[in-house]
Amino acid sequence: MGQQQVEKRIEELRKQLVEYGHHYYVLDNPIVSDAEYDTLMKELIRLEGEHPEFVSEDSPTVRIGGETLPFFKKVQHRTPMLSLGNAFSDMDLRDFDRRVRQLVGDDVTYSCELKIDGLAVSLSYEDGKFTQGATRGDGTVGEDITENLKTIPAIPLRLTEGVNLEVRGEAYMPKGSFEALNVAKEQAGEEKFANPRNAAAGSLRQLNPKLAAKRNLSMFVYAIGHLEGGEVESHHEGLAYLKELGFRVNNESKHCSSIEDVIAYTEEWVEKRATLPYDIDGIVIKVDRLEQQKELGFTAKSPRWAIAFKFPAEEVVTKLEEIELSIGRTGVVTPTAILSPVIVAGTTVKRASLHNEDLIREKDVKLGDSVVIKKAGDIIPEVVNVLPELRDGSERDFSMPTHCPACESELVRLEGEVALRCINPQCPAQIREGLIHFVSRNAMNIDGLGEKVISQLFEHDLVHDVADIYKLNRDELLQLERMGDKSVDNLLEAIEKTKDNSLERLLFGLGIRFVGAKAAKTLAMEFETIHKIKEASEEELIAVNEIGEKMATSINHYFAKPEVLRLIDELEALGVNVTYKGPKAPASADVTGSPFAKKTVVLTGKLEQLTRGEAKEKIEALGGKVTGSVSKKTDLVIAGEDAGSKRTKAEELQIEIWDEAQLVEAFRKET
Repeated sequence: MGQQQVEKRIEELRKQLVEYGHHYYVLDNPIVSDAEYDTLMKELIRLEGEHPEFVSEDSPTVRIGGETLPFFKKVQHRTPMLSLGNAFSDMDLRDFDRRVRQLVGDDVTYSCELKIDGLAVSLSYEDGKFTQGATRGDGTVGEDITENLKTIPAIPLRLTEGVNLEVRGEAYMPKGSFEALNVAKEQAGEEKFANPRNAAAGSLRQLNPKLAAKRNLSMFVYAIGHLEGGEVESHHEGLAYLKELGFRVNNESKHCSSIEDVIAYTEEWVEKRATLPYDIDGIVIKVDRLEQQKELGFTAKSPRWAIAFKFPAEEVVTKLEEIELSIGRTGVVTPTAILSPVIVAGTTVKRASLHNEDLIREKDVKLGDSVVIKKAGDIIPEVVNVLPELRDGSERDFSMPTHCPACESELVRLEGEVALRCINPQCPAQIREGLIHFVSRNAMNIDGLGEKVISQLFEHDLVHDVADIYKLNRDELLQLERMGDKSVDNLLEAIEKTKDNSLERLLFGLGIRFVGAKAAKTLAMEFETIHKIKEASEEELIAVNEIGEKMATSINHYFAKPEVLRLIDELEALGVNVTYKGPKAPASADVTGSPFAKKTVVLTGKLEQLTRGEAKEKIEALGGKVTGSVSKKTDLVIAGEDAGSKRTKAEELQIEIWDEAQLVEAFRKET
């Protein structure tokens, strides 16, 4: 064939294969045999190999995967990929409906769709051509997995229209592909995947696209994230438009005229979920009209116009063989049930939480009992109850120890707590857990320094506190198992990089009791250096929004310890940053005439129309100062539903109290 004939034949093959692939992978309606499809694909691969000048980035041949990638680049999402709030009952769904109608009126309909159990991804198209695909990541920044996503036949590489848009969807592994993959892994003597979701995520988050291509993944798109030059008025119209563009849209979605129709849809799929060729873990309910979605807006974490109904947790009976005790970084002794292995919600469960001694007594748990377990939120296994009717007399009582299993110090139960606690600051178990916490993602986030490596460092007597991490050298690390030259160099580079972290990461990593990641950020923004925090009085700490008396006392006690002061000095000497590097907190406005001007305000209870963050922002914009606790200096308390001790204290001090309606009305008058 001449050059023109080759180019023409390649183009014909591409058009045929795209059409056949669309019918097979998107429409579930094959129009040619697998053998005929494979024959045409082999011809196209041969012709493109012989004539690379005619290779196209959107050719069906890219489905076989390209070269191994060196790493994944970070991707900033055009609009955040937020998580959804959860509903677990009909009552939760009716509450969601009530909140929606309070804000947009009674003329509201819903779009319901199956919640596919896979990996959330974002796909970008320019002029109708697939240009980039990314994982959800933290919702704001994900990982570029474009080359792996190109291997999924259900994802169109070119759309039927030359539009610019971003779509959101769920990449997943069908049950049939999952079963075949695990059979192959078992035959190869490799560890099997726990469930299709993990298999899909593992396939897309590895650096070899050829491997991803072999995993037979698929995908459903479920939303338009961004669209240029086109308009749709409702979510269900958007789904229809995506289908016209060539995307695979789940056909089981339904437009519901009322919340009762929504509930009927969820009940239907609770019964039918097992019949599907893919896993689902709930139903997503969205306000259908996009104008109403815009009016409802977002909280800090999730849209107000959508909610995920989670299926009831699967309950399974197994045998409790033993109870194992672990010591956390704060010294709490936690009992864990060791179980006869059993499949729960798609994964093998061998361990389950028993929480504390009081729960063991309350549920009358004995060693050897038959127990009912479930996964809370389909994630964390827990013991629901025992089945005493199945006892045969071989069961044994369990008693909590009087001394720490790690350091043999006497255990204590602090006033007002249910947990037993080891209060020895030199307890090796606490030190190890504290180190694991320090390097974790929300703390210092040291890549390559996970639980296994920390355990090795601890066992080799290389680390005794967090400062020792910054003293590690190459020769010491090379002693560890599975730590070669490249791994050690990468780890040392990662450790050095975290010296520049902003203060809030260090503060959270230190593991101060009651100080979570959010409180650490608040303290860092307010005081700017660790030295100012350690010198702050309880009153100064309490004056900071969302820092209560309990937390303030804990912070003061922590920084009063001489060993802590020595640790801070040592970290600073090693080059670890102890100042805040993020954006400054917005200064309160001084708005003359505002009902909040120069007033100290406390928010308590549950707000329905606003989030705490939104209310705080508006009060501060109108000249007020929002604090976390009620005192004689408080001028106004905003009490939402279920307001408790703070409202009671405000009443005792005769402080003015508003409900949420008064707050919203005050905002309205000021705008």
